Amino acid sequence: MDNLLRQLVRGKALLFIVVLGLGGCFQVGCHNTLISSPSPFIKSFINSSWAQRYGEAPGENTVTFIWSAIVSVFALGGLLGSISVRWVTNLLGRKRAMIWNNAINVVGLGIMIISKPAKSFEMILISRFFFGFTSGLGGNLHVIYLGEISPKKIRGMVTLTVAFFKAVGKLTGQFAGLSEILGREDWWNILLCVPAFFSIIQMVTLPFFPEAPRYLLIEKGNTEQCKKALQCLWGPGDYKLEIEEMLLEQASLGGEHSKTLMELLRDQSIRWQLLCIFVINGAIQFSGISVIGVFSFSIFQEAGIPVEKIRYVTLGVGVSEILTNITCGLLIDRVGRRVLLWAGFGSMAVIMALITVSLELKDYSVWTPYSTVALIFLFVICFGGGPSGVVPSFNHEIFVQSYRSAAFVFIGIMTWAGFTVLGFIFPFLLAALKSFSFMLFSCVCLAASLYIFFILPETKGKTPLEISEEFRNIRICGSSTDDKCLETRL
Repeated sequence: MDNLLRQLVRGKALLFIVVLGLGGCFQVGCHNTLISSPSPFIKSFINSSWAQRYGEAPGENTVTFIWSAIVSVFALGGLLGSISVRWVTNLLGRKRAMIWNNAINVVGLGIMIISKPAKSFEMILISRFFFGFTSGLGGNLHVIYLGEISPKKIRGMVTLTVAFFKAVGKLTGQFAGLSEILGREDWWNILLCVPAFFSIIQMVTLPFFPEAPRYLLIEKGNTEQCKKALQCLWGPGDYKLEIEEMLLEQASLGGEHSKTLMELLRDQSIRWQLLCIFVINGAIQFSGISVIGVFSFSIFQEAGIPVEKIRYVTLGVGVSEILTNITCGLLIDRVGRRVLLWAGFGSMAVIMALITVSLELKDYSVWTPYSTVALIFLFVICFGGGPSGVVPSFNHEIFVQSYRSAAFVFIGIMTWAGFTVLGFIFPFLLAALKSFSFMLFSCVCLAASLYIFFILPETKGKTPLEISEEFRNIRICGSSTDDKCLETRL
């Protein structure tokens, strides 16, 4: 730990990690929780603006539909932003892409501020779409950029800051949503712009930092600029071993171009990597964590928590996730990725089943609603200490350079398409199934835990080339190579 801190303060790496986080996954986390607190005010605004425009109040289903659209259009924008990451990074590189992404965020900020005096819920939809686009693109750029500056020995801990900033973003959204801050009817349009104000900080400061070293050497072939970038970020040194590793990866690619999404999907040599990110990232999306973030107000209402206490409860949930992200950072490069993943998903499966039971029994005792709150705290702790902390590092390190951008397009499509569908249907699902909707999430988490335990190889402390070889050696139990299968699983 002391060595890491010394290495971080030798150069600009620590400051760069903070700047990069503010315009990256901080935006995703903040937008996910910001929308929960002002939901009653936005629904009231939809009602009043509709009535003023058409001379009659909208039906309940109409308000629910527009509200669901406001939630889900953010994810639709995120989907399109994620899809564009390969094209944008190839055209602009990592640094310039982040700067232009922030400029789009500022446009969304202006539209959102104007929406309330203009009495236009359509402008909320447009602004939320822009915020979603910049979150989808910026979140992927954050992971790629951060992974390409990280030394192998501390790659897990450095890339874990992706999850940390996402959790900080969630907490910021929850804190800003308090009635004592911006969680009031007069300020909801300003509240929804909070993340964009932080992106301005990145837009102003990022030009003073270097481009990603791996991008400079492997894709641009500029060894000298790569060395200067490493020295700027991590302090003086020749960085011979790091540069040799990059040159080896560059040589192994044989001048291959950055793969497209279709080339990625058709390549049989990486089918196990694709299957693993499909299972793990899909399980995160449908684990229930995004539902807790966006619809926490409704969930706690359903549990019977007094309305005036809900915002403070959600604030505590945010603090819990940050603390467990920090704990995960201390463990990830020691115990590895695989244990944290299967144990995290397994615990989440049990907790989701217990949440279903507690919601069903909420009317039988005055303490039962508070047991639901405790279970949600435990769920967030298991998520932050496992999947949330591990997956950013895992997504980055299992692909070599030529496949990485296309892989993040694939991950983005999965993540944001799932969020779009879930964000749109969950209000109706909660109304129809009540507490039993959480059993679906429990089953997803259990399936992911079993898959990781029996199939996934460990990636700790290995280069992308070594990790690719590990995936090629995976065998299904029951085949003619049972011994190799057992060896890989263990």
